[in-house]
Amino acid sequence: MIRKFISVVVGYAIFVVSSLALFRFSGQRPHADAPILFMIFTAIYGVIFSFLAGLVTQFIAGVKDLKLNYILAFILAGFAAFSMFKSEGNHWTQILAILIFAPVTVLGGLFIRKYNR
Repeated sequence: MIRKFISVVVGYAIFVVSSLALFRFSGQRPHADAPILFMIFTAIYGVIFSFLAGLVTQFIAGVKDLKLNYILAFILAGFAAFSMFKSEGNHWTQILAILIFAPVTVLGGLFIRKYNR
């Protein structure tokens, strides 16, 4: 049970730390308007780290189903939705997280399941 909990926490941490690093090193504020190229780069970057988060969650947990990946996706989308309603400014990062990054965490888990067969 603790292994499952840790797997979701580590998966979420991978996504959050990578997101914080992107905005910290780029100097772009996450709730500010951004150039379209930066938005595209953020989408690609986020997909990569979301996929990795889902993959690591599944790897650490060592389970045969995707329940933990769905939990991770729900947590990610939930925090993004909460942030969207509580923050001011542009919400493009939260929309990406809800519509793209959260579902991709499930794909990461699915990938490692297929690979381990």
